[in-house]
Amino acid sequence: MNGLFITGTDTGCGKTHVSAELILALREHGKRVAPFKPVAAGAVRNGGEWQNDDALTLIEAAGSDWDYRDVNPYCYEAAVSPHIASRDVNLAVELPEIRRTARALAARSDCVVAEGAGGWMVPLADHLDISDVALALELPVILVVGLRLGCLNHARLSEFAILQSGVRLGGWIASQVDPDMERVAENLETLHDKLRSPCLGV
Repeated sequence: MNGLFITGTDTGCGKTHVSAELILALREHGKRVAPFKPVAAGAVRNGGEWQNDDALTLIEAAGSDWDYRDVNPYCYEAAVSPHIASRDVNLAVELPEIRRTARALAARSDCVVAEGAGGWMVPLADHLDISDVALALELPVILVVGLRLGCLNHARLSEFAILQSGVRLGGWIASQVDPDMERVAENLETLHDKLRSPCLGV
């Protein structure tokens, strides 16, 4: 399938904002974009089903004609790691179901923008991490680097793990999640110097 897989250096690093902006940019170029949030933890009850704010943001960016359950097949109430949240309700994340949903979305669109949960190595179930989902979907990966104290280590470790996995890393996007972060320019300069993949935006 055509599309992108958006991962990040951590939770709360700006993945959803970047994913939504990428969807809007692709739509401006005439593409029909399918939003995909395979797994989400942290939801509220809406119309009889659990819904996650990040998934709703992606749907809004892509247009309103996407069924929530197609966009976010695994949605858990508790705002904890998905492998823990799934145990609460005895509903484990299954990779074949994610593949099936992704193929259905791809059949209805020009491209799929998939957003991961947390960072690259977040566990989803026994022997299943976010990285396994990206590998299964075979989409190029974009790494969102949350600009905050500690981002240099997080970014370098994340990039290393992504490259080691064998997926194609398209590049990284910096997201200033801490408006009070000191020495932003110098941190960005270090990221440009230390990361092997290209910077696609700030």
